[in-house]
Amino acid sequence: MNGYDGDSRFIKAHQLPAALIDLARSRQIDTHHLLRGCGLFYDDIITGQVLISPQQFLRLIGNAQRLLAADDSSFLYGQRLWPGHYGAASLLLEQADHLLQALERIVQYRALLSPLLSPVLRLDEQHLHLYWRESCAIGEQSHFLLEASMTAVVALARRQQQEKLPWRFQFSHAEPAYVEQYWVHLGDALAFDCPSTVMSLPREYLLRPWPGAGSTAQQVARQACDLQLVAWGWQTSFLDQVFEHLHGQIRQPLNLERVAAAFATSPASFKRRLARHGSNFQEQLDRVRRDQALYLYQVKGYSNDEVAQYLGFSDSTNFRRSFKRWTGRVPSELALLADWQGAG
Repeated sequence: MNGYDGDSRFIKAHQLPAALIDLARSRQIDTHHLLRGCGLFYDDIITGQVLISPQQFLRLIGNAQRLLAADDSSFLYGQRLWPGHYGAASLLLEQADHLLQALERIVQYRALLSPLLSPVLRLDEQHLHLYWRESCAIGEQSHFLLEASMTAVVALARRQQQEKLPWRFQFSHAEPAYVEQYWVHLGDALAFDCPSTVMSLPREYLLRPWPGAGSTAQQVARQACDLQLVAWGWQTSFLDQVFEHLHGQIRQPLNLERVAAAFATSPASFKRRLARHGSNFQEQLDRVRRDQALYLYQVKGYSNDEVAQYLGFSDSTNFRRSFKRWTGRVPSELALLADWQGAG
């Protein structure tokens, strides 16, 4: 197994980062100040040859937040993201057959289209649920990236489907002082201080045809994107791969030694690589258990005992204690996602 890290240089500076640079320039932000500490010069970016790391990208985002000093910055950046001007990857989105296919491609080609936050799709009988998890350690830029990514999905769907879709949103963070920006860019179906952050949409909107459906060009574009992933030797980040491995094995006994062996590395090397992301094995395991527990409660409607059994807890008291540590709540405080979706 392989995957990119925070210091891996693979992000084309003239694509996703340039969308943010252009937003700042449109508001008369000096590019020298914007790029300070990023190891970048604007004259180099416009050659189209510069590759930057997630860490450099995050520094750019931090600079842009500080210099723009505007509540709408993340949302306006999200409006510019997709389909964007990213060659074959953008063509895949622009000429997708429908919304579900576009979202599946953002997931599949997230290293190209969303290298800092990984989209996670879940479908139940009535809804699509779109979650986001960190591909790298993004720290204080998490709210900016969540707002931008959600706005990007909403804007892409509305642009291609030519209708406003009834998205509903839950956020794990408290309602921000600038909540009116959420209303403007995402809508008013919002809930804050929730156990998880997720955007949901009724399934009936997923397969409506888009204007570019069935084009030959999108097949060629997909081949080009696949070749890029082959050249890199990976499709996702190291943290993504750790998450997906743990998720696939979550009902089995898991420890550092066993997981490190699955990654063909020593426990010490595995710990060091996680530490480079500001994380550790227990934190990653808890994150997977937390996400799976919330999904089983909120989407599948499992009972407390069923979730505990699914995750391998023989003692329900121990499970409740762990759940409180993961989420800050006890299971009985959770309302079913279906109830929330039907409210209002």
